[in-house]
Amino acid sequence: MTPDSLTLRDGRTVLRLERPLPHPPEKVWRALTTPEHLERWFPSTVRLDLREGGEILFDDGDSRGVVTDLDPPRLFAFSWGDSDHLRWEVHPADGGSLLVLHHAFTDRYGAASFATGWSACVEGLSQLLAGTDPAPTVDMTARHEEYVREFALDAPEIEGDTVRVERQLTAPADVARPLLGPAALSGGAVQWELVEGTGHGARLVAVATGPFDVPPAEAAAELRAKVQEIATTLASTRPSPDAVAP
Repeated sequence: MTPDSLTLRDGRTVLRLERPLPHPPEKVWRALTTPEHLERWFPSTVRLDLREGGEILFDDGDSRGVVTDLDPPRLFAFSWGDSDHLRWEVHPADGGSLLVLHHAFTDRYGAASFATGWSACVEGLSQLLAGTDPAPTVDMTARHEEYVREFALDAPEIEGDTVRVERQLTAPADVARPLLGPAALSGGAVQWELVEGTGHGARLVAVATGPFDVPPAEAAAELRAKVQEIATTLASTRPSPDAVAP
């Protein structure tokens, strides 16, 4: 895996991606800020007023943002909707540039989808800069599952005799639902719920209530393993999508 990271800052989750690009900063900057280049690799159509405070329209106006920072050819940052903020940094480096993305958002459990999607987008940007058509070259489903493990996005929450695991899946609810049969958990009961998720899959929320026959930490590990089994089954039977949308 690449040296990507996930941190908490001012109440929001921040994803950081870093990629070397064998192109000068000015060339990378044009691909980051010019609509005709953005439409080739960015996950949305973009119309923008390229100045601090300028408005950005995504998907033909379905969502809006504002340019918050602009320092050509080094920094381009903007809001997207009500809760997301993206900061693109272009640093000179030996042989080209170092591209750094910070994406701040509120949905921590969607971080694997965001990381997978942005990884594919930046790969597409790199391909565009090299003069080829952008296309993912890795298994996107497998990459998503790697990010879940790397960022521990399925870590259980324990409160008294209640254990909760929330986990983004790589398949829609109608595909996942048949796997959610009745389950017992060391004397406790499990309730399953499928809700809207990010990317191409539903979000699974599993809540186990005691009293348990084992310490809550052991019950939590057992529930996490059950959720992982479901996620693994879905990931192994689903074709890899072209991309997971950030």
